[in-house]
Amino acid sequence: MITDRPPRSGKSLAQFRESDRLTGVDLPFHSALSRSAQAIEKVMQAGTPADVGRACGDFLDAAASFYGVPAPEVRALAARPLRVREGGWQTELFGDYSLADARIRIWTRTAVRKQVTSFGTFLSTLCHEFCHHLDCQKFGFSRSPHTRGFYERAAMLYHHARGTPMKRLFWMEMPGGRWRIDWRRTNTVHQTADQIMRWSSRSYSEK
Repeated sequence: MITDRPPRSGKSLAQFRESDRLTGVDLPFHSALSRSAQAIEKVMQAGTPADVGRACGDFLDAAASFYGVPAPEVRALAARPLRVREGGWQTELFGDYSLADARIRIWTRTAVRKQVTSFGTFLSTLCHEFCHHLDCQKFGFSRSPHTRGFYERAAMLYHHARGTPMKRLFWMEMPGGRWRIDWRRTNTVHQTADQIMRWSSRSYSEK
């Protein structure tokens, strides 16, 4: 994941910097999001895109209720579209958010093989797009840039909904004021922490 290039000046730059500094988001104490996420996982195995869309709507309703914002509309579609970039290389579109009408689109199958998207990827995309909605509806941003803070907030929501441990994200600076996640360092630190926890638990249980 790579951040957007910072705007040059004005209100857009001020909001970009505010988003970059905002590295946390409140999370509910209850398990409504986890239950809704589990329902999505179940329906993805055999349901139609319409079924998945309804399950996603329940998840977004629960999230929007907690954050005190209107729930976005959501459409779950079949195979991901391919985007052809300059130079001929292609990317798959996992999901998107329309600022104009607060609508999320999310795709349930891969572009080429038409296989069902993995649940982790799907839920991560849904949380990502909902965080764009939060930027506009809760934090008052006129746009929703991909900043380090944005990715941190999306990751917190994803791990909470899935019930997995939060990873500390490490970043590498790139030209033009952009940043990308250093996955090697992020995963290494996380694996080391897991090993220490397992060793500590084993040592304690042997006492």
